[in-house]
Amino acid sequence: MSVAASSALALFDDAHLCDPYPAYAALRALGPLVRLERYGVWAVPGYAEVHAVLGNDSIFRSDGGVALTDLANRQILAGTVLASDGEQHHRLRRVLSRQLAPRAITRLQEQFTDRARTLVKQLVEPGGFDAVALAQQMVADTVMHSMGLPDSTRGTLLTGANATFDAFGPGNDRYQQALPTASAMVAFLHERVTRDSVRQGSWMGDIFRAVDKGQLDEKEAIPLASAYTAASMDTTILGLTEAIVQLARHPEQWALLRQKPERAVQAFHESLRLEAPIQGFGRIVNKDTDLSGVRIKAGEQLWMLFGSTGRDDRKWGPTADTYNLRRQLTNHHLAFGAGRHGCAGAHLAVMQAFALLGALAEHCAHLALSGEPERVLNNLLRGYKRVRVAVELSQDATAAQSAVSSRRVQ
Repeated sequence: MSVAASSALALFDDAHLCDPYPAYAALRALGPLVRLERYGVWAVPGYAEVHAVLGNDSIFRSDGGVALTDLANRQILAGTVLASDGEQHHRLRRVLSRQLAPRAITRLQEQFTDRARTLVKQLVEPGGFDAVALAQQMVADTVMHSMGLPDSTRGTLLTGANATFDAFGPGNDRYQQALPTASAMVAFLHERVTRDSVRQGSWMGDIFRAVDKGQLDEKEAIPLASAYTAASMDTTILGLTEAIVQLARHPEQWALLRQKPERAVQAFHESLRLEAPIQGFGRIVNKDTDLSGVRIKAGEQLWMLFGSTGRDDRKWGPTADTYNLRRQLTNHHLAFGAGRHGCAGAHLAVMQAFALLGALAEHCAHLALSGEPERVLNNLLRGYKRVRVAVELSQDATAAQSAVSSRRVQ
């Protein structure tokens, strides 16, 4: 049995959130599990161990263990698809399983591609564009339409999703500031999202039909919708923005994408591996067990460091810190989770990325960052609030834009 290591790392302090990767490397060097003294949890920093935890939900449970405070686990997460196990998890997830299946999402690819091309033409100009605004418009349009939610809920969902992830962290200042916003979002959705206000034939309509059929309780409808909506919007926006940032930082990788636009999927997965939008989630140990030679007692909590697993050189080799579109099996990253709790909307996110990055590759000859991106600090999320990108338009895009300008002058 291994001797367990411990660390006084301030995992959620600003300095760490700005650049977590040196600390992640130090944790991986300490051992497969490291006791985080400040938070009373086991950090799980390695790819193999996190993958093992995600694959065994009979021992490593979500109910009561996703967040770092009892209040968040009991009042925000209790009964949701994120924090349920076994048959309860299957019952909740089954409601939208058909709509989110790869075959169903693939049928929407032409719609995604058209929307992405339209947005790129509208928002990407010779003077540059904001990658966050572009990604946010693409993802919010897709999710709001698919869910069939009233457009009046868009702003609240975007703000509330960020706050909800802050509320999953420890009881720090960010957590305290986020709680009212996260709670207000749920109350707002209960008020605004009704059978009469959602679009017929939408996913939200399907959720209400599941209630009417007795497959869901009425009280489960809005938490289920908000979990899917918040998770699929915020994390996809962050992941798409990160992909644009990485391509702008690495012109040789951008050239590879332009040569073969189908590499857009690889570009997205590689950005998720390198910079996981959700840096960590928790699990509760259901019974005494061993993990890579470390004994863990029932009732203890693990904190899975998704952000660390993507840089684990035991999995990804000596170039783990490098962005590379030619990397093999980069889609094996754990940013989407794995096992029964693997992200239900993963294919939806990938298809949106394929459309948007492909549209950018068609429209832009070169990308470059205009200054350093502005990072947003969140207990769980990693990403940016503003990213200015300078562009050189492709010849076809320049010609099309000149034609439009000429018509306007005439």
